[in-house]
Amino acid sequence: MSQKQYEVVFKKSALKELQSLPQRVQQKILDAVQLLSLNPYTELLQIKKMKGAESLYRVRIQDYRVIYVIENHLIKITIIKIGHRKEVYE
Repeated sequence: MSQKQYEVVFKKSALKELQSLPQRVQQKILDAVQLLSLNPYTELLQIKKMKGAESLYRVRIQDYRVIYVIENHLIKITIIKIGHRKEVYE
């Protein structure tokens, strides 16, 4: 049973946020994003559905959060925000 891999797209602002993080955190986030592309609902990551939004999710990587939208009909994940847990929800 082969599943389609999700296309992962970073918003420009999210890419900037990623690039501003320490190298090893960037790598952890990219590894997590790779897992998401295979299964956006994987139990290997600490994924939580965000309140008040239909297809908004967040994944926790140490003290950082990656906020993304899953578009199942397009087989696409859009990363909207990456940041420290203290700032990411503002």
